[in-house]
Order: sequence, then C-alpha cells, then structure tokens
Amino acid sequence: MIGTLVNTAAVLGGGVIGLLLKKRMPERISSIYFQAIGLFTLAIGASMAVEMKKILIVVSSLAIGSLLGEWWNLEKGAAQLSDSLKHRFRIGSEKFSEGLITAFLLFCVGSMTILGTIQEGTGGSPDLLYTKSLMDFFSAILLASAFGVGVIFSALPLFIFQASLTLLAGYAGSFFNNEIILGLTSVGGILLIGLGINILEIKKLRIMNMLPSLVIVVLLIWIFG
Repeated sequence: MIGTLVNTAAVLGGGVIGLLLKKRMPERISSIYFQAIGLFTLAIGASMAVEMKKILIVVSSLAIGSLLGEWWNLEKGAAQLSDSLKHRFRIGSEKFSEGLITAFLLFCVGSMTILGTIQEGTGGSPDLLYTKSLMDFFSAILLASAFGVGVIFSALPLFIFQASLTLLAGYAGSFFNNEIILGLTSVGGILLIGLGINILEIKKLRIMNMLPSLVIVVLLIWIFG
C-alpha cells in the first residue's frame, strides 16, 4: 500500500503548488493555459485508445455504461456532492467538479495504475507506482494551476481506487489479465478524449454519466473474453 500512499501524497503536493501558481496567473494566460490542458488531455486519451482491441466490447461497454450512468444521473449526483463540499469547505472555485473529475481520470484510468497496483498487491515492488507518482506530481501542478482546488480533492478518490485495486490484487491478481487492462485503458482513453472536448468547450459531454463503462468493460471481457 506504500506505493498508493506515495502517489496520494504526490498529488496533494503537486496540487498545492499548482494552486499557488494559479493565484498569480492573469486571465489572458489562464485562457491559453486551459486550451493547452485541453489539448494535453486529448493527446493522453488518444495515446491510450490507439491500441484498442475488441472494439465491439469497448463500444458496448460505452453504450451500456453511459445508459446506466444517465439512468442513475451520476452527473447530477456529482454536482450536488461538489456543491456540498464547496459549501462545507467554503470553496469558491467554479471549476471544482471539472478539476476533480479530470484529475481523477488522468491519474487513475491508465495501464500504469492497474499494473502498479497489481504488482504491489501481489507482493511485488511498488517501483511502478513510484514512477507514476513522479508523473502525477507534475501533472497535478499543471492541472491545479488550471482547475484549482478540485485537483487536490481528487487525491481522496485516487487513494480509495488504488487502495481497493491493491487489496483486490492481493486476493485475485490473476483476474486482471492483459485483455482486461487493455480494455480499461481503451475505455479510459475515450473518456479522456471526451474530457478534452469539454475543456476546450467544443461541446459539453456528460462524462461523469459514462464512468460506469469502466466497470462494464471489465465484466464483458471477463464473460466473453
């Protein structure tokens, strides 16, 4: 679990530094910075989705997961939770939810997350998570300077997600085979592309309602292989 703890601390540290930088950023610079972050998110998503296999399963996962998310109205629930947190902690950031979701997806849906937690959970070295922590530290600086304090709050779901995977890997490490890891990476990459579109304000996509796709793709690959 030490790798996940280090990763969480790296996101918190990077987020705090980014938040300090944000306060000194003029509006003109902030605008072009958001555009750069949007393009960066698109590039990360595309790099994850480019090696996609089992296209029918990926498409089915996105369709079923999105319908479930829309039915449960996760977007509305996230907005209400965000408003509650903002009110409780007196946060004035307009992009709190967007920052939290963007950071969580960037930090948690890549293959390095899955492989690193499996490696540590099965008794291996946490070196892969240490490497990821360094990358996430610098990413958190960039994201927090653009989105604000929501990036810092993303450390909590990151810890819960990675700790859960680490514990699960300790009991069923063989379950996460290469096909499941690739499926998660492919769906996660597509969701990041959607986030990039949102950040660039090309079109507003309800990415939060699509998150169940990450669970559905694991189930479909496990059932149909």
